[in-house]
Amino acid sequence: MIRPFDMKLTALTAFTDNYIWMIDDGHRALVVDPGEPGPVFAALDQRGLELAAILVTHHHADHVGGVDALRSRLTGPVFGPAHEKVPQPCIGLEQGQTCEALGLTFEVIDVPAHTAGHIAFYCAQGAGEPIVFCGDTLFSAGCGKLFEGTAAQMFSSLGKLAKLPDDTRVCSGHEYTLSNLRFAQAVEPANTAIREYTAACEKLRADGRPTLPSAIGRERQINPFMRCAVPVVIDAAHAHGASSREGSEVLAALRTWKNEFR
Repeated sequence: MIRPFDMKLTALTAFTDNYIWMIDDGHRALVVDPGEPGPVFAALDQRGLELAAILVTHHHADHVGGVDALRSRLTGPVFGPAHEKVPQPCIGLEQGQTCEALGLTFEVIDVPAHTAGHIAFYCAQGAGEPIVFCGDTLFSAGCGKLFEGTAAQMFSSLGKLAKLPDDTRVCSGHEYTLSNLRFAQAVEPANTAIREYTAACEKLRADGRPTLPSAIGRERQINPFMRCAVPVVIDAAHAHGASSREGSEVLAALRTWKNEFR
């Protein structure tokens, strides 16, 4: 039996800044949010892997566009959000349910706001450590745009993710970290954790490496959207139009500010 800590986690690059996440045990693999099939086919062929499962967090084309093409290699199920229109057949899941792939058990967390039915997949021992595939809800130092939901929903969704263990690896759908960190520094100029993390991420990108996965504990230190109760963040949001000091109102002001931030 393959043990979780013998499994490998890989970020496959797609389009200009997407990540398709892959876990493999040397024989079989699962992939998360395959927006295009090419990177997955290449990785499967290079490593001689069987595609055992596909996990989908939300319906956007850059996360599901490769699903149907990959069915030619798929030997197991597709798991995805129960309340979104995603390629079928797909086993629809929602908060409180679980799914299994590669001998790993994933807990489903409802995280609406970016899309109405967005879900995340949390595994307590995915590839040896806790891991969450959070799509476009939580980015390193940022969060997704509110395309189909509200700031209150995003505040609640991020609150659910913030309760995961500190060492949970955060596997987001895009490489947005450096631009998010520039905004985080504008919100909290004196936050040394942001400054130090920015330097580390700049080196990773200069070396052609992804900044992800991040970790939940780190995000609680550097991500303004997960720090809506911190006085300096509240003050910054209030200076940019927050109507009150409530968490959801702080997040709403931060998200509007970030949309216009350059």
